[in-house]
Amino acid sequence: MSKRDELITKYAEDLRGKCGMEPDMDLLKKVTIGCGPSIYNADSATVASSQPAEIETVKTNFLMKKLGLADGPELMAGIDTAIETYGKSERNKYRAVLYYLLVKQFGKEAVYG
Repeated sequence: MSKRDELITKYAEDLRGKCGMEPDMDLLKKVTIGCGPSIYNADSATVASSQPAEIETVKTNFLMKKLGLADGPELMAGIDTAIETYGKSERNKYRAVLYYLLVKQFGKEAVYG
C-alpha cells in the first residue's frame, strides 16, 4: 500500500468516526490527490482552524480558486459548518478531510469529475 493510499484510509476513518458519514471513496481519493504534496508534510497536512489566516487561505485558495465559488458570507458559514462537523475540539483536522466536507457541502463534486 502506498503512502497516499494509507493516508486516504486514515482520512476515511476520520470521516466515519469523527464526522459520522460514510465517505465516497472515489471522491475522497480525488480530493486527496488534488491537495498535492501538502498531505505528506505534517504542518500543511492539517488545517489550524483556530487561526483566521489559515481559514482565509482555505476560503481563497480552495473555495474560490479551486471550486470556483463567488466570495460571500456563505463561504465562511460553510467553513464553520465543516469545522463543526469535523469537531471544533479536534486538534488535527486533516486538510483533505476538511476539503472533502466542503466539496460535499457546496455540491461541487463535478469539479473532481
